[in-house]
Amino acid sequence: MPKDFLSVADWSAQELQQMLERAQQLRSLHRAGERLQTLQGRTLAMYFEKPSLRTHVSFEAGMAQLGGQAILLLPEQVGIGTRESVADVALNLSRWVDGIMARTFSHELVEQLAQHATVPVINGLTDLLHPCQAMADLQTMAELIEPRKARLAFLGDGNNVAHSLVLLAAVVGMEIRLATPKNHQPDVHVMRRAGELAAVSGALISWCEDPAEAVAGVDFIYTDTWISMGQEEEAQRRRGIFAAYQVNQELVRRAPDAWLMHCQPAHRGEEITGELLDGPRSLIYEQAENRLHAQKAVLERLMRAPSAAR
Repeated sequence: MPKDFLSVADWSAQELQQMLERAQQLRSLHRAGERLQTLQGRTLAMYFEKPSLRTHVSFEAGMAQLGGQAILLLPEQVGIGTRESVADVALNLSRWVDGIMARTFSHELVEQLAQHATVPVINGLTDLLHPCQAMADLQTMAELIEPRKARLAFLGDGNNVAHSLVLLAAVVGMEIRLATPKNHQPDVHVMRRAGELAAVSGALISWCEDPAEAVAGVDFIYTDTWISMGQEEEAQRRRGIFAAYQVNQELVRRAPDAWLMHCQPAHRGEEITGELLDGPRSLIYEQAENRLHAQKAVLERLMRAPSAAR
C-alpha cells in the first residue's frame, strides 16, 4: 500500500474500491448520527497555499468526526523555501503529527513533502492533480451507476480536475470523454499514464474539441471553472476561448438523462447556466458532501491505528 495519497494513479482499482466502500459506509453512519473514533489521538497538519472552503472544512471536520484533530498551517507561518527547506519542514512535522495534507500551487512541492516526510502526505490539490475531489466524484457517481458502466464527459479546461478524473477512469475502467479547446488539452504526461492504466483496466478514454460530440448519450456531464486560481489576469481571454463549452440547455439535449457535476466554486452563467446548476439533475452538493466521507476513508486508510475501534 502506498504511504501517501498524491494521485489516484498510485493506487490499484481494488484499493480504490475498498476506500469507496468505506466512504459509503462512513456516509451512512454519519447520517445515522454515529461518530466512530478510528483516528482518536491522531493529528493532521493542513498546509494551505490556496484559498479553500471544501478542502479545509471537510478535512478538519472529518478529523474531528473520527476523533482526531487538525492543525491549520499557512505559508507565512511555515515559510517553505524561505525560512526553511521542504525537507526540514517535512521532517519536523513528522516528529509532531500523524499526517500532512497540503494544498499547493506546485505539484512538485507535495511530492517533495512526501519524499522527506516519514508520515503520510495527502494531496489536497495542486495545479496538476486533485485526487480527493476525484474520490468524492467516484462516490457520487457510484451511488447512481456502477462505475465501470458509467459514461462521463468532462468539458472545458484540461486542468487538475480533468487530470484526476481521467486517471481515476483509467484505474477503475470507466469511460471518459474529454472535450477541450485544442490548446487547452490535458497534460500529455497525464494522458500517457492514463493510457497505460486503461490498457489494463479496459477504460475508454477519448478527446475531442466538440462538446456536443462528447456529451452525446453520457450519464454524467462534468465541468469546472474556466479561470483557476492564479489565472485571474487571463480571465477575459479565457472566457472567450471556453464560451463554446458552456453546459446549457441546448447542450444537455444531447444527453437528456445525464446528471450534472461541478467541483465548485462555480460561476453561474459562465461554465454552466444557473438553471442547470441549481436544477434537479445537479449533483454539486452531493459531491461536496462526499468530499467529507471520501477523505475520511483516505485518512483512515493512511493514519488509522491498528487497534482503533471500527
